[in-house]
Amino acid sequence: MDDLERLADDIRRADTVVALTGAGISAPSGVPTFRGDDGVWDRFDEGQFAYGRFQRDPAGFWDDRVDLQRELFGDDPDPNAAHEALAAMGRAGALEAICTQNTDGLHGVAADTVTAEAAEPATATTTILELHGNAQRVRCQDCGSRRDSEPILERAAAGDLPPTCDCGGVFKPDVVLFGEQLPGAAIQRARSLARESDVFLAIGSSLSVQPAASLPRQAAETGATVGIVNLDSTPCDSLADIVYREDVTTVLPRLRELVAE
Repeated sequence: MDDLERLADDIRRADTVVALTGAGISAPSGVPTFRGDDGVWDRFDEGQFAYGRFQRDPAGFWDDRVDLQRELFGDDPDPNAAHEALAAMGRAGALEAICTQNTDGLHGVAADTVTAEAAEPATATTTILELHGNAQRVRCQDCGSRRDSEPILERAAAGDLPPTCDCGGVFKPDVVLFGEQLPGAAIQRARSLARESDVFLAIGSSLSVQPAASLPRQAAETGATVGIVNLDSTPCDSLADIVYREDVTTVLPRLRELVAE
């Protein structure tokens, strides 16, 4: 039995399996990473996308945000095989929750796609915690209403700066900007899930950004089997039971197959 087979066996026997995902799971879909070789911040000034700038100069913020959004999602990325594998595992009752650092919304799209294509009813519902928010939505700063981002981006691109809600409030991308704290309820739920997990999977994350990076350590401290799938080494490799430095679109579908056996 190899490492992946042992991990699949642990998942089959587990009561609670939790996954943490980072930029590496969406890169194969064409979503560029922010840092590293050819990262987005090599082409944009990250300081222009801070919450303080949004508050001081919402019109200028939105003018720049249009370009950033097009850079990130201009090719309308689709979920890849790794997203689909996690969605299928969740639908089969083998994955309790996905805690994602990504703002692309692809886990939700994958879940909807797998459900729509399935021949049988789902046996479970997977919680998706978007720790940094979702860039496919905007939120009014006054009334709190949320809308799809695309029509608002189109308004901003046409010169409607800053784009405002019917109530008069300014829309903000429904993401955590520099200078903002992560939603307290989401990170507390993620920490609880990590502590409760029997198996914790860290997928496509450098595990260098807190507080999400602390989740594998919390899982390990409470006795969970920790598996890491990432092309590069991470600060948590030494505490993991299984480490795969391979393409997530290869490892995750294979893991899904093994779990289903």
